[in-house]
Amino acid sequence: MTTENKIEKEITVEEKLFALYDLQKAVSKIDEIKILRGELPLEVQDLEDEIIGLNTRIEHFEKEIGEYTSMIAGKKISIEESRIKIERYQEQQNNVRNNREHENLEKEIEFQSLEIELCEKHIREYKAAKELKSNEQKATMAQLAERKLDLEQKKGELDEIIAETKQEEEKLREHAKSIENRIDPVLLTAFKRIRKNARNGLAVVSVTRDTCGGCFNKIPAQKQLDIRQRKKIIVCEYCGRILVDQQLAGNDLTEQ
Repeated sequence: MTTENKIEKEITVEEKLFALYDLQKAVSKIDEIKILRGELPLEVQDLEDEIIGLNTRIEHFEKEIGEYTSMIAGKKISIEESRIKIERYQEQQNNVRNNREHENLEKEIEFQSLEIELCEKHIREYKAAKELKSNEQKATMAQLAERKLDLEQKKGELDEIIAETKQEEEKLREHAKSIENRIDPVLLTAFKRIRKNARNGLAVVSVTRDTCGGCFNKIPAQKQLDIRQRKKIIVCEYCGRILVDQQLAGNDLTEQ
């Protein structure tokens, strides 16, 4: 039985350029879908973050209102205790043996009366602060309700766009992945790096009217000839994008 050695076919530069250009077309279409979604994903995220913040603020208001309620209750208890003491001191005054004892009880009654006045003052302050917090809480709750409506609307818009483009995007991503598997890892890494830094995500552009389709700087005639021959991968000396000839690119790639 004859055995044949399986030799992997060497990929030519031209095939690499075609693969890179096809990958660029696929990811550019994915970018177009993202542009169609616009700022909606960020707006949705911002609204979700704002809603979390508003809920936290409402919880803080609830806690503060509870603290003021407890302090008011505490002062009311103190007032009741002072009144009981005043009644006891007044009863003791009926049984004093001398003026000194009477004066001491009078001072105690006066002190407890001042305590009552101070507690009543604090209660008024706590009630005012509690009312202020309650109003702020109501305003925050109204703001929260508005933001929830906004979020519902934005999510609806985003879900609608995603539903319309999901299938197309999934196909494009699968297609892009299949192309990536055919591209040398080093070259793929370079493509992604250029794409990340390039305007509009264009890492591969064609030479159009003697200029780079990415930065529009003039490409020398000799370099244009090299590009058309497709014997090596050539990048623009100005913007670093990978250059392909117009015939390879056709009219499919939008150059901006």
